[in-house]
Amino acid sequence: MTDTPDQARRALWIVLLLNAAISIAFFVTGAIGDSSGLIANGLDNTSDTVVYGISLFALSRADKWKRLAANVSGGMLLLFAVLILIDAVRRYTVGSEPLGAIMVAMSLVAAVVNVICVWVLSRIDDPDVNVRAANTFSWNDFASNGGILVAGGLVWWLGANWPDLVVGIAIAGIFIWGGIKILRDAHREHHAAVHDDANDPRA
Repeated sequence: MTDTPDQARRALWIVLLLNAAISIAFFVTGAIGDSSGLIANGLDNTSDTVVYGISLFALSRADKWKRLAANVSGGMLLLFAVLILIDAVRRYTVGSEPLGAIMVAMSLVAAVVNVICVWVLSRIDDPDVNVRAANTFSWNDFASNGGILVAGGLVWWLGANWPDLVVGIAIAGIFIWGGIKILRDAHREHHAAVHDDANDPRA
């Protein structure tokens, strides 16, 4: 059987590079298409890239580093949720003209990347708290891309910007849910570690 740390390291490098590439594509198409949803997804994949990098750093280190990395990941999701909400309010106030065709096309490309990432991460044996956090990010991407696809279709059909703003806010909500989930997981791991140390006869 493949050694788990090596297996996880290869998997994390693959998803890191894929997310770095797709985040650039989201920012470029978001700027061209004047889309809050695409920019939000760009932030999503940027956060994924950073988290996978943190996960690689923590992979071969002690469990406390893995829990710290997971806490950073969860906090980053909450921070990005706030930034997306601010951008959505700004676009609602000053107006925007998102391009539905670009939103739909980009969401389909990103969906293929997300399928690959989820498949790669699912092959890791006995994932730790940090890898589980990375997996949460990948599943969040699925939900975000589904929202972009629907919103892009509505923008294209109705010629209005509100579906783009709605999906941007929805993505922020997904970020908040994912961030809280990751932080709770890390919190449980911390308490389990404290309990084990307290019951260790060598302590």
